[in-house]
Amino acid sequence: MVRTKKQRKWSLRRILSLFIFLVGFGVVAFPLVSQYLYYQASIVEVASFDDGVKKIDKSEIERRIHLAEAYNDSVASGNDIEIADPYSEEERKEGLKEYAKMLEVNEQIGHIRIPKIVEDLPIYAGSSEMVLQRGVGHLEGTSLPVGGNNTHAVLTAHRGLPTAKLFTNLDKLEKGDKFYIHYLGGTLAYEVDQITVIEPTDIEQLAVVQGHDYVTLLTCTPYMVNTHRLLVRGHRIDYVEAIEEKEVSSFKENEVYKVLFYVTLALFIILLILFIRMYRKHKKVKEDA
Repeated sequence: MVRTKKQRKWSLRRILSLFIFLVGFGVVAFPLVSQYLYYQASIVEVASFDDGVKKIDKSEIERRIHLAEAYNDSVASGNDIEIADPYSEEERKEGLKEYAKMLEVNEQIGHIRIPKIVEDLPIYAGSSEMVLQRGVGHLEGTSLPVGGNNTHAVLTAHRGLPTAKLFTNLDKLEKGDKFYIHYLGGTLAYEVDQITVIEPTDIEQLAVVQGHDYVTLLTCTPYMVNTHRLLVRGHRIDYVEAIEEKEVSSFKENEVYKVLFYVTLALFIILLILFIRMYRKHKKVKEDA
């Protein structure tokens, strides 16, 4: 049966509508899919760090930590080590730093767990754009994250990347929340005690405070505007493994994330199949006309 011109036009409209919907669906689904893939990749990265640490001799670990502590002594005494905004153009052009090599295991110097926002992210040396696209960077000029009096480590990551959450939800942290740093020598626990917003050039709050052990998490703010810097500072507390394990049980929430990923993927495949079938059917009718 030969279709009328009106019927063929209606068929073409349906194909076009489905195509537009398919493109729109892809745009919406892309962040979810890419963030899930990053989440899976970060699990592998973190596991490779933990496995790598187990293979290092105890005496070698002690030697490396001693070197890191010596570096931190230099930071505390202000020996020609400067702190710069990690998102400045000059800092972005710099490559991966050599200063933290003593802590590196499979390219990472550790990983940070933040139960409140369900994140476990690899930490890398330096804060170049290359590093910040991969995970959390350590801001050069601040203490290395190995703990100890007279230390103030600064860890920085992006917000709003379409491919990874990273520190996107850092603003949801409140005073009293905890985060954990896993490094060559074990695990350090910190409790949030200060949340501030500063100008990019205001680096005084990143300095070492004598007698204290601080770690500050730094990212851009407001979200997607990035004119200022959000600082979430934590002070060192006693680490209790049972407490950490209880808190990170919230990571199971990512199972929902996993389900959404597969549902999204399935819907996309179904829509793609429908589009192909409709297109082929329309093409055949056009050829027969």
